[in-house]
Amino acid sequence: MHRSIRLLIAYDGSGYRGWQRQRQGEPTIQKELEIQLSDLCRQPVTLHGAGRTDAGVHALGMVAHFHTTTAIPLAAFSKGLNALLPKDIRILGAEEAPLDFHSRFSALGKTYRYDFFTGPVQLPANRLYQAHYPGSFVPEQLGPALAALVGTHDFSSFERSGSRDKMASEGRGAVRMLTRVSCIPVLDRADHWSIRFTGDGFLRQMVRILAGTLIEIGQGQRQAEEIPAMLAAQDRTAAGHTAPACGLFLEEIQYAPPIFCP
Repeated sequence: MHRSIRLLIAYDGSGYRGWQRQRQGEPTIQKELEIQLSDLCRQPVTLHGAGRTDAGVHALGMVAHFHTTTAIPLAAFSKGLNALLPKDIRILGAEEAPLDFHSRFSALGKTYRYDFFTGPVQLPANRLYQAHYPGSFVPEQLGPALAALVGTHDFSSFERSGSRDKMASEGRGAVRMLTRVSCIPVLDRADHWSIRFTGDGFLRQMVRILAGTLIEIGQGQRQAEEIPAMLAAQDRTAAGHTAPACGLFLEEIQYAPPIFCP
């Protein structure tokens, strides 16, 4: 019997070279999961993720699926798999999925969060989970920038250089739609901030470049009114710096109907 199983996965990306399996055999989230799933199912397993997070990036709600003919109980893909995986990768849920479900192509949108700290001295325990930008930060300065980013735009200026064949005629190029962008303090913790991005898709390092640019605006190094010109330029050099990977979290993948509902 053919089955499609989808997993809800959280991981600490600090010790991995990102999600995607690497040819040189370096540690990745996909590789570790496929090793344990293949052992559990007693057959080779290829895991398809909803996206590809970079080295050092974390996830709270990655979704991935695989096909198998094993008859083992569904619980084995959560409790059993967690017993085999390293503690920096956890399965939060496992469920049967339609055979035509695809973690990436069935997704309607994603939400990413970027965490950073602007105080003078960062606690060592936080260094792997938030970027450090010592100095003043005025979130109110971001208002026009956040509004300008919402909507459908060509985000070439916020894409890592050389990460896409710009001569290709297929696909939608660098056009993406952001439905929500916000910057809020983290609870009542002084100088701790989160920028959230929700959209129908993201280019390579797009969230980190957007975050770096917005942090520069909040710290007075750029003006919020520059965002439309950055978008129009379609040139990576027009935007701000690429924020460090450590502050980035993949929070959620959206599907219709919603999956992994309690």
